[in-house]
Amino acid sequence: MRDANPRTVYLKDYTVPDYLIQHVDLNFTLDEENTRVVSRLTMCRNPASRSSDTSLTLAGENLQLIRVVLNEDNELGDKDYLQTPDSLIIHDVPQQRSFVLTIENGIDPKANTALEGLYLSNGMLCTQCEAEGFRKITYFLDRPDVMADFTTTITADRDRFPVLLSNGNKVGHGNLPDNRHWVTWKDPFKKPCYLFALVAGQLECVEDYFTTVSGRDITLQIFVEKHDLDKCGHAMQSLKNAMAWDEQVYGREYDLDLYMIVAVSHFNMGAMENKGLNVFNTKFVLARPDTATDADYEHIEGVIGHEYFHNWTGNRITCRDWFQLSLKEGFTVFRDQEFTGDRTSKAVKRIEDVNMLRTRQFAEDAGPLAHPIRPDAYIEINNFYTLTVYEKGAEIVRMLHTLLGADGFRKGSDLYFERHDGQAVTCDDFVSAMEAANGADLSQFRRWYAQAGTPVINVAQHYDAAQKTLSLTLSQYCPPTPGQPAKEPLLIPITTGLINKDGSPALCRLQDGEAAEQVVLQLTQPEQTFVLADLNEEPIVSVLRGFSAPVKLAMNRPLDELAFLLSHDPDTFNRWDAGQQLAVQVISGLIVDYQDGSELAVNPLLIDAYKKVLAHPWEDLSYFSLLMTLPSELYLTEQMRVVDVEAIHYAREAVAKALAEQLREPLEALYLKHHRDESGQFDAGAIGRRRIKNTCLAYLARLDADWVQHWALQQFNSAKNMTDQLAALTVIVNHPHPASQQCLDSFYEQWRHEALVIDKWFTTQASSPLPGTFEKVLDLLDHPAFDIKNPNRVRSLIGAFSQSNPLHFHAASGQGYQFLADRILELNSLNPQVASRMVGALTSWRRYDEKRQGLMKAQLERIISTPAISKDVYEVAVKSLA
Repeated sequence: MRDANPRTVYLKDYTVPDYLIQHVDLNFTLDEENTRVVSRLTMCRNPASRSSDTSLTLAGENLQLIRVVLNEDNELGDKDYLQTPDSLIIHDVPQQRSFVLTIENGIDPKANTALEGLYLSNGMLCTQCEAEGFRKITYFLDRPDVMADFTTTITADRDRFPVLLSNGNKVGHGNLPDNRHWVTWKDPFKKPCYLFALVAGQLECVEDYFTTVSGRDITLQIFVEKHDLDKCGHAMQSLKNAMAWDEQVYGREYDLDLYMIVAVSHFNMGAMENKGLNVFNTKFVLARPDTATDADYEHIEGVIGHEYFHNWTGNRITCRDWFQLSLKEGFTVFRDQEFTGDRTSKAVKRIEDVNMLRTRQFAEDAGPLAHPIRPDAYIEINNFYTLTVYEKGAEIVRMLHTLLGADGFRKGSDLYFERHDGQAVTCDDFVSAMEAANGADLSQFRRWYAQAGTPVINVAQHYDAAQKTLSLTLSQYCPPTPGQPAKEPLLIPITTGLINKDGSPALCRLQDGEAAEQVVLQLTQPEQTFVLADLNEEPIVSVLRGFSAPVKLAMNRPLDELAFLLSHDPDTFNRWDAGQQLAVQVISGLIVDYQDGSELAVNPLLIDAYKKVLAHPWEDLSYFSLLMTLPSELYLTEQMRVVDVEAIHYAREAVAKALAEQLREPLEALYLKHHRDESGQFDAGAIGRRRIKNTCLAYLARLDADWVQHWALQQFNSAKNMTDQLAALTVIVNHPHPASQQCLDSFYEQWRHEALVIDKWFTTQASSPLPGTFEKVLDLLDHPAFDIKNPNRVRSLIGAFSQSNPLHFHAASGQGYQFLADRILELNSLNPQVASRMVGALTSWRRYDEKRQGLMKAQLERIISTPAISKDVYEVAVKSLA
């Protein structure tokens, strides 16, 4: 039963822990339903504490307490402590000296469907302790600013659990009577308990080695189930790539002699950076050309890199409290973005990251759940693992990189590592290191950490032919967000370039400055004017190059100017964005026509602009495919004051069909030119050829011609790699095709034993815009392969339908909303974290028409009125209604 008044935790109330833990000895006797845990904690009073309370409060949930012993020989009785549903309070502990507290408790991993703490996943026992899962293993000071060294001994049946893993180095092992065995692990580095990990099961190991820059040999191990051994090669190479990159770019060398990764099929997140023993969702480890797409390969390398980079930005230096979550996540996301850009295409990576930010994080910023990257309060910390904390947090780190330059940023990060190694610190400590290393004043920049919302930048320009100057007047405004009705001006870096009317770059020179290819304008006031000199003609302005700040740009540009930038801007991001804004303006006009019942006639200027893109000899074919891709329906949603899902869908489809009709010949030629079998090749060229080929096929499918249907079916049947097979299946399922069901059945039979591929099968059907999709989704809930206890399966069907199929999810009948609320309530008792993530599809209810608002709001009210609702779900739903 939910607490009628769930407790809110506030940043302003932070106090240091009253007690510290110096050393932790853990002893696990594993069993699927009755695991015994004995924790031996060497503790002391924190000299920094100002509390006079002599009691000790430890966090703990769903634990069967067996015994408590103080200082080895004093077994405590009921009068010596108080056990509550979420804590163990020991009334009196020594204050002037260290003491040892031994606690024995039992837990039931099999019953732990929330997948926090110790739980059972496909026959394997594993842990997830971030953010507050360790308290479901044993009673503890479960907070990130309590750091201790851990020694862990695991005992288990040798046949049932032949592999026993934990953090650090293996320091002992042996056999016991009754076919049992034990292993002891010791982690020499102090860590908070959220970085603890344990894995036990029937696993096989792929092993390799990496030699560090100082000559140390590191053993690398990836543990998977036996049938997945042939899918680990890419993950292993990605790990070695990440280790080398971190040494080269940040000077960070790995510190242990062993680095382990375990792939787990039931996992709430993507992966977890537990010290020396990373636990991963199988989705971000397993890859083989016939089972994983090019995007899967890139995501695996990115996530492997992300968790490895956490060793320094998250583990060696961790966050003081959970309000500082972006300290480790924002910095590490920035690092993994740069790593992926260096490994693939910087242009494509930047566009993909910004695309996601603008479609999903900007929506978060504009809704009732808006919060700063360092939030002020929370009810359930799991709800703050958000795009704002991660993706916007990375953008804020990127702005520091832009303001300080690559060398200055490296000096700042070096000082940060030097100052705070082995500590639990704050976002302000990170910024302070950047300031000190560069002699910079970042006091105004700090507002980014405290203010929610997406700033809007207005741009006005005036060219003075007599003075040969261009005046750019920039103004900033941030809309009110919950709890923050008024905002202070931010320090915003606006990277800007100029282009002559013949398409050549124009040099930029601020008055009293030196000429350069582009300048970084530092907007610090509500309104500022910057004057660029020595311009013989009025140039075309390219503003916010590289998306140098997470803002919305308000700049009225005519269609022909956007088309010009699409053809000539040397900045790869702004060139792509010009095409997006050109398409947005054209589609927006068609949305109005659709609403008025007028004919949907596509502006020929857009057709001509895309024709020029097709005619250009592009080297980066992946970038080319992005230039040829229309803005998504989700991005178009963000451009409307009142969302009209039908008008968006049909207006966008009208443009896509017009492009296919008018550009049929070059699209056909491109498809045929690049249609080849390059399975197993993942170089930029092969990936680009697959990408542009499948972009062309998706356009041509709109022609509804027999020959296109034949091409799609032929590609589906002959494909030897998942990228091409899934692209063909998606085209077949998204457009009327006589072989649609036959292909779906064939795909399922081919891959029924590959769980991650079957996830794609569910998602493809749940995302289809064709009539009957909702009924198909209902049927798939009863499919033998669907398991609502598996987070990946939930995301692949329920998440895909509610978050990636606006046309059907937002059906006027409200059936999509009721369907989602039913699933949320079902998940609530099984896995509150996953359930709360699903609520997000209902939180933007105010942006829709009055009828839909009422239907969505009714489901949210139904959710919060459910007596047994979890605080995870309750917090998201009640804030959405506030």
